[in-house]
Amino acid sequence: MSQRFSVGDHVAWNSETDRVSGRIIKVHTRNVDYKGHVHQANPDEPHCEIRSDPSDHIAMHKGSALSKLAR
Repeated sequence: MSQRFSVGDHVAWNSETDRVSGRIIKVHTRNVDYKGHVHQANPDEPHCEIRSDPSDHIAMHKGSALSKLAR
């Protein structure tokens, strides 16, 4: 993975309908059970919990699916 993410980073990702942005609230570097699904996280491919800007919905995405937004 080329980018490293930290709590508080503002990021964007593609959803089914549009591009969404939000802030990282947690970075997982080990496998994590999230909403009944085990996400295969590791230090080279962390998974991030993100609070969506428009809806406050919490989502989990691979770091490779995210791009940092300018502050």
